[in-house]
Amino acid sequence: MPISPSSSAQAAREAVAGRLRGLRHEAGLTVVELGLQCGWHYSKTSRIENAVTGPSAKDIRAWCKATGAVDQAHDLIVQSINAESMYREWRQQVRAGLRQLQDNRVGLYRETQLFRVYSSTLVPGLLQTEGYAAAVLGIAARADELPVDDSAEAARARVERSRIIHEPGRHFVLVVEESVLHYRLGDADAMAAQLGHLLTAGALPAVSLGIIPMATGGRARWPEETFHVYDDSLVAVELVSAQINVTQPSEIEQYVKAFEQLRSMAVYGAEARALVLRAIEALH
Repeated sequence: MPISPSSSAQAAREAVAGRLRGLRHEAGLTVVELGLQCGWHYSKTSRIENAVTGPSAKDIRAWCKATGAVDQAHDLIVQSINAESMYREWRQQVRAGLRQLQDNRVGLYRETQLFRVYSSTLVPGLLQTEGYAAAVLGIAARADELPVDDSAEAARARVERSRIIHEPGRHFVLVVEESVLHYRLGDADAMAAQLGHLLTAGALPAVSLGIIPMATGGRARWPEETFHVYDDSLVAVELVSAQINVTQPSEIEQYVKAFEQLRSMAVYGAEARALVLRAIEALH
């Protein structure tokens, strides 16, 4: 079964909704009666209980007061905040610009010792050249119709942030599908430079670069969405509309297991270099 981060985020919202619904049932209140006590239309109660609308802290306090469960309000508020933070709108993230988005992750990079990245679509940001990063971020700026295209500046910031792979005390395990090497997201020169950089970066002592060949038969897993595992504390999953942040230990364990299965299908060293060289030859 594929991992579904959007379902995970929705499940977190539904868990909060389920607890609130349970409190209403235990209090013996109908949807209409709860709405009257909280001072809102009963349809709002239905939207919250069906996880269509996320409750505010004020909503939760009113709900708990109406159901005689004031002592549970704080815990529910924390749970609700955590659920909503799992799903962060991409447009909301980039509102301050793509450059700001790169800078926002510097702290996380500094705190992480083990980076595990799987990508079925792009060269991982940690290994991107400035030309390739500019092409990728330029596509993002156009696709999201950003009012200001700061992709060139963001690309420089991404490369600067990625210098962390040269710092001691960290380890980087990266796995990509072979098809990533052939997606022409920049011009021929930018792609050649990017592929050449993979040969260099992949040879660094702290970097383990695995490539899953397209000809691999009997795959243990099909290609998944791109995801990053930071130590054992956070998984960031990239979707079209959002980045999902997974923090539940059981879900992180699921991603780590998936990563290990994908990593086991990859080739390394001379075999990986041969695939990169083949992709460089295909540019001409």
